[in-house]
Amino acid sequence: MTTLDHTMDRLLRCALAKPEPLSRQELEGILRLMGKWRHQLISNTIMQLDGLVVQGGPFVGMRLPPNNTEGCHAPKLLGCYEEALHPHLEKFIARGFDAVLNIGCAEGYYAIGMARRMPNTKIFAHDLNEYAQKTCRSMAELNDVADRTMIDGLFSGGDFERFAALDTLVMVDIEGAEEALLDPEAFHALRRMTIVVECHGGPTRGTTETLTARFQPTHHVTRLDQTYSQPKLSPWMRDLGHMDQLLAIWEWRGEPTPWLVLEPL
Repeated sequence: MTTLDHTMDRLLRCALAKPEPLSRQELEGILRLMGKWRHQLISNTIMQLDGLVVQGGPFVGMRLPPNNTEGCHAPKLLGCYEEALHPHLEKFIARGFDAVLNIGCAEGYYAIGMARRMPNTKIFAHDLNEYAQKTCRSMAELNDVADRTMIDGLFSGGDFERFAALDTLVMVDIEGAEEALLDPEAFHALRRMTIVVECHGGPTRGTTETLTARFQPTHHVTRLDQTYSQPKLSPWMRDLGHMDQLLAIWEWRGEPTPWLVLEPL
């Protein structure tokens, strides 16, 4: 057994050792945990057989690090990650920007992907996690875009003003802090920026509705919800069971996280 298998075995034995019956919530937690375990095994096999190069989508050919700083790995390698955004990314790439500002860059999937596709654009990537910053730097070097990729930590609302004179695409994924950061009344530079933001907190928090109302006076607002379609698979993956194929494209979302695409009027 691998270390991953031993860890899963230990967690399951602890859960199943309880004398009382497991609740539905506990059973759902075990199912999700086992899904992540199987997904990771599939990811490991993709890396072993197909390497660490993105196989499709807008960032095809991009080289990835062996470990994500968060979340799933297989959909990024397959090129189907956050598929609903792909047509908009292609439109923005074709249009061109002076700068791409990626707040919550993680390992750099979007920051480095956009740098590769937009050779005349400067990339500014921010993440509070120092390991994410380090991984993003490594990924920039792997893909020969380190000279155009500036990587830093905390990004505050007042920092938007530094980009006010530039045609800027802002990409935000900051796990629930987007509502505080994206305030065009407080940070006027946002009124002229194109923004793609992932909204967290589920339907009860109302983040999607709040940001929509804030930006409707100055932006065309498009809401995107999660979509799934089967990507082009390697021959060995086409022989997998259907559940494994589904798990390979699973993005580990525990709740709906719609995106808003905000384009200045």
